Amino acid sequence: MTRPSIFLTRRWPASVETELRQRYHVTLNEDDHPLSARELKAALQAYDAVCPTVSDRIDAEVLGVESPRCRILANYGVGVNHIDLDAAKRRGIPVTNTPDVLTGCTADLTLTLLLMTARRAGEGEREVRGGVWTGWRPTHLLGSRVSGKTLGIIGMGRIGQAVARRAYHGFGMRIFYYHTHPLPAETVVELAATPCASIDELLPRCDFVSLHCPGGEKNFHLIDTERLQRMRPGAFLINTARGEVVDTEALIVAVKQGPLGGAGLDVYENEPQVHPELLKLDQVVLLPHLGSATVETREAMGRRVMANLDAFFADQSLPDPV
Repeated sequence: MTRPSIFLTRRWPASVETELRQRYHVTLNEDDHPLSARELKAALQAYDAVCPTVSDRIDAEVLGVESPRCRILANYGVGVNHIDLDAAKRRGIPVTNTPDVLTGCTADLTLTLLLMTARRAGEGEREVRGGVWTGWRPTHLLGSRVSGKTLGIIGMGRIGQAVARRAYHGFGMRIFYYHTHPLPAETVVELAATPCASIDELLPRCDFVSLHCPGGEKNFHLIDTERLQRMRPGAFLINTARGEVVDTEALIVAVKQGPLGGAGLDVYENEPQVHPELLKLDQVVLLPHLGSATVETREAMGRRVMANLDAFFADQSLPDPV
């Protein structure tokens, strides 16, 4: 029996690629370059399954390719705003993702950004590496205390709750949140969390605001000029969700002119390009989309993709349909 052909749009951890090759005929993007629309179309025509990542824009044009052979898009990642789900549905191509397995490490990175931003760690490292640190002094790089401060979470799903749990139990932070659906009562009690009826209600109440909502058209520039101006003077914005959730131009103004004290970003509009003005702002910590970047998590993501592929080609229910 001929094994299904699988195409990985980007390289995975070697151990997971090896496992996948034991089950399927696998083709790799050997030099790990970002694929063009032409290359993605060719993949849809040539393979039984394509496994995209956030770096692949699979829009209606790509999915409109003639005579696609691809029968499933098994996404390597939880977010799928880079895939036109309506177009995939029209073509009869199911889409799966990898929930749960990246929750913990993304929450960890959120706290990393929060701490780095509040304590001006990025500025400090640049001083040391640049050879311009002149030694300890009482007024040098004074930051903001984290313990006991207020944290607002926009999007209280798995990752948002994991961030709240770390912040509340680890740093004694007071938690406010906005979520589109009610949370289980036991979760609210565990975190002593205060629900807000709207984002606008949450923003002025918090010293830190962390974004954990989906990307896509619905949340495009959810955090815009008006909302940034509602934030508490000296507050910090953390984004490990999707770049397009924040209006970058408005963020730059809010950091330069107030009210923001700074921001911590792991995601950007138009990745991998980063707005040149962001690079000039010492108050902004910039990371290269590292939310799920641990060996354990990236391997678990690959195995979650395999579970979806195995179920699909065995004609069983998909574990993670989108």
